[in-house]
Order: sequence, then structure tokens, then C-alpha cells
Amino acid sequence: MKRTGDSARKEKANRSTSIALKLLVTLGILGSVGSLRAQETSNARAIVTVTSKSTEDVITVPQQSISLSENRKTQEVSGWVPLRGQRAGLQLVVLVDDASRGNLGLQLNDLKSFVNALPPSTQVAIGYMRNGAPNLMQGFTSDHAEAAKSFRLPTGSSGINGSPYFCLSDLVKHWPGGDANVRREVIMVTDGVDRYSGGRFDPDNPYVQAATSDAQRAGVIVYSIYYRGAGRFDQSRGATDGGQSYLTQVSDATGGQVYLEGFGNPVSFAPFLSDIQRKLENQYELTFVSMAKPGLQSIRVKTSQPNTTLKAPSRVQVGGVTAPN
Repeated sequence: MKRTGDSARKEKANRSTSIALKLLVTLGILGSVGSLRAQETSNARAIVTVTSKSTEDVITVPQQSISLSENRKTQEVSGWVPLRGQRAGLQLVVLVDDASRGNLGLQLNDLKSFVNALPPSTQVAIGYMRNGAPNLMQGFTSDHAEAAKSFRLPTGSSGINGSPYFCLSDLVKHWPGGDANVRREVIMVTDGVDRYSGGRFDPDNPYVQAATSDAQRAGVIVYSIYYRGAGRFDQSRGATDGGQSYLTQVSDATGGQVYLEGFGNPVSFAPFLSDIQRKLENQYELTFVSMAKPGLQSIRVKTSQPNTTLKAPSRVQVGGVTAPN
């Protein structure tokens, strides 16, 4: 009888242990599921520009043709919305380097025509980069004719703007408009030279890297038009090459583009501005659920649609776009 009682107690203990283990396993699974669900609440957003060999003004790309990888891991695209009609809202800042040569005046009519032709859904601001700040002459307005009047000849003083990247960082950190639901984009007219680095090209230039990261966190796309600055410094081939390389870095990393003609000043801004206008008309808002921690994360966006290419920022802010200070 005693052995029978011992066996019963052992069997009961084993059952209790088994139940406890199953409970722990179940709790572990539920904990893992809960953790995954918590991660799934982290959404990310990017503005993607579509270009095509098509001659049509509006390019249509279906969501099913889009693929996305985050940190080299495939992620599902949860939204792909054309930024047209009611979603066409845009805040655009045109920044002119105040140290540009005086003959930039020959390009002012092209800039004015571009601003006047912007659609009513675009708010535009005009600024002059000087002493590390954007110095807005005109805040955001839908009165494009009034904004166009803000363009003037640059001061043309050599060295008045030591680094356009200080200006860009200041602008995106203190964005002058509070509406985070619309696109934010910048056109910079500058030589791109960072005089604080001695003018030599450094792929790891801290000021250029900081400006790029600041723009990516704020979801700002940057277009750059190269134009020589005043003074002898810009006559150096090394300084010119360095400035153009920096502008290419920033524009490519934010999903924009750099525009230049060799190492000299362009004859006309009109073709550049026309291309920018077409890009603004063919942008989509891409959203996806990120499994990464909050912060800047690398992405790549592709489409299977023939003769079509996509331009997106190389990194996006996970956990929401940084609000302006």
C-alpha cells in the first residue's frame, strides 16, 4: 500500500510539474507575441519620387509593384499613396547662398517663373543662406507672386556663408511651418563648399553628415543646384569638386537630386527647375511597419514596373518624423 501511495504522490507531482512547465511555455509564447505586437506599432514613412521614360506628365505606379527592404530585410508595404489632389500639400523652401557671385542675377527670372508656376497646394518660403542660418525673406505662403518678389541679388561677399550645411541643419531643425502632414522639400542654390573643413573633400565630413541626418530625421528632401561663390576660393578645382561631391551626398541620401553643368555655372536654371517641378508632381507617400528600434534605419525601395525608377531617402526615421523645435 505504501508503494502505491508513493507512486500516486510521484505521479501527482509529475503532473503538477508538467502543468507548470506548460504554463511557463505558454506565458513565454504569449510574451513573445506581445513583444512582436509592440514592435509592430512602430510605423515609418518615406516620400518616394517616381521617374519614367514615359512622356506622360503623371506617372502611375501600382502598390503591388513596390518592394521594400529595411536594413536588408524585406518588409511589407502598408501604404502607397499618390501625393495629388487632396494629398498634394507641399511646403517648399528655396535657399540661395548669399555668398554666390553677383551674376546669379541672370538666373533670378528662372527662379521667379518657377515659384509663380507652383500649384495652389504648395506653400513656398524664400531664404538666403548667411552666417550659418537660412534667413528667410519670406515665410511660407500660397501667394506665389508675393513670394517671388523676395528674390534679390546675393550679397556676393566671400566667406559670408562658411558652410551651407549649418544652414540646412538649422532650417530642418526649426522648420518654419508646423504642418507635419505635408511634404517638406528644399532647393539649395550654392557652391556646396564647406569652408570649415578647409575646402578639401572628406566623405566623412561631420557637418555634411549631420545635415544629412537632420534632414532624414525630419523627412526633408533636398535638391541642390551648383553655383559658384564669390572670391578666389571657388576657383580651385579641389574646392569645386569637393562642394559638388558634398551636394551630391546630401541630395542622394535624402531622396533628392543635384544639378550641375561641369565645374562652371549653368547657363540657365530653367531645365533644372522644370525637372524638379516634374518630380514634385510624381511623388508617393510610402508607409510600412518597421521591426527596428526607433531611430534612423536604412531602406531600399524598388518597383517591378518596366522603364520606371524610384528615388527614396537612404534612411528614414522609425517611430515617427521628428517634430520641429
